[in-house]
Amino acid sequence: MSSRDEVEDGRGDLRKPFLHTGSWYRMGSRQSSLMGSAQSIRDSSVSVLACVLIVALGPIQFGFTCGYSSPTQAAITEDLGLTVSQFSLFGSLSNVGAMVGAITSGQIAEYIGRKGSLMIAAVPNIIGWLAISFCRDLSFLYMGRLLEGFGVGIISYTVPVYIAEIAPQNLRGGLGSVNQLSVTIGIMLAYLLGLFVDWRLLAVLGTLPCLILIPGLFFIPESPRWLAKMGMTDDFEASLQVLRGFDTDITHEVNEIKRSVASTSRRTALRFTDLKLRRYWLPLMIGIGLLILQQLSGTNGVIFYSTTIFESAGISSSNAATVGVGAIQVIATAISTWLVDRTGRRILLLVSSSGMAISLLLVAISFFVKGFVAENSSLYDMFGILSVVGVVGMILFFSLGMGPIPWLIMSEILPTRIKSLGGSVATLANWFISWVVTMTAPLLLAWSNGGTFTIYTIVSLFTVAFVAVWVPETKGKTLEEIQFSFT
Repeated sequence: MSSRDEVEDGRGDLRKPFLHTGSWYRMGSRQSSLMGSAQSIRDSSVSVLACVLIVALGPIQFGFTCGYSSPTQAAITEDLGLTVSQFSLFGSLSNVGAMVGAITSGQIAEYIGRKGSLMIAAVPNIIGWLAISFCRDLSFLYMGRLLEGFGVGIISYTVPVYIAEIAPQNLRGGLGSVNQLSVTIGIMLAYLLGLFVDWRLLAVLGTLPCLILIPGLFFIPESPRWLAKMGMTDDFEASLQVLRGFDTDITHEVNEIKRSVASTSRRTALRFTDLKLRRYWLPLMIGIGLLILQQLSGTNGVIFYSTTIFESAGISSSNAATVGVGAIQVIATAISTWLVDRTGRRILLLVSSSGMAISLLLVAISFFVKGFVAENSSLYDMFGILSVVGVVGMILFFSLGMGPIPWLIMSEILPTRIKSLGGSVATLANWFISWVVTMTAPLLLAWSNGGTFTIYTIVSLFTVAFVAVWVPETKGKTLEEIQFSFT
């Protein structure tokens, strides 16, 4: 039986995409020539880039949710009469909602497609922001934060998977890093707008990314790899053709994807014993490990409560410093987006985690020393500045590697057969640890600033060892080549 026959054999029980790919993809020809090859590459880049820019509105929403609590803490606490623990709960509830979203994200994206999954994620985000904006008590405030988190949990899995599945192998690293770049843009926007607008209006502005995302989804193709897995051969080839350019010969890529799909029978249920096989447990362990270590480094605690950290360091204009950190994060992530397909994923992860360890150690030492000197001394001020330099360095190095690349690698290495289950578990683990870090960060900082950053330093050092021993280089390989490398 041929690959095509194997794919089409199960057409009777196909699950149709929530948002159909559309007949307009069936225009153009698959014939290419040497004379038109350069134009074909440009067409491919433009087409894929347009798709990435549309779905990147989801991570912008993700970042806005993460950054919202920092500039609004004082105003929300005063207006609604919240205690520190109540606001800490508010800040962490997005993580709880994201855990629920993460549990369902794989199955939703598998059942109705990547575009349909993003459509479903956008709706609770919009409702959640409106609930926060018009709340008069804790119930609506908490409900809104939970709804936001639910949508963000789905977005955080679906967007990197969609980008990895549509991008050509030579652009996949850079385009995949756009996911985290968009998150940092969302964080910076929340920081910046929080300086000028009321917290209720800021919540209304939080609806805009998803309000633009919903109509945008109707103008982009569904993931060709998902369509192929579902047996929709015509739609799969049409989607791939528009992504690669109408003059590009996609025969080789079509055959590779068909072989990959044919080798993974959709009719065979995944059994728990299958996870003992190296081709499953190793990529799953790497994906989950990276996403857990990403959070255990304490970055979300620093981002969510950056204003408080700068105040502890003696910085008078802490809100402005927080905006500056957001801008640095965007710039560093943009540099990573440019570097990842040139230097590779693994080297950036090693540089990133090593730089984070050094920066966090500097912050820990600064806070410890400040506890033994007089507050009105020049030495106290100097170590205050050093602690800020360390925080900025930590954010900078995080954005160069540990921010964008774990999500990228997770979307690249998980085999097709366990992608929905493995992706959901990895995303759930990431959000659970994020919730733990977000809940414990203010308590740890109240206990000991120096001790808190010492813990984060140890985690970063462990990350260096984990990457050095376990993480493979995926630069320049197709998704099929990466997954076959674990067999």
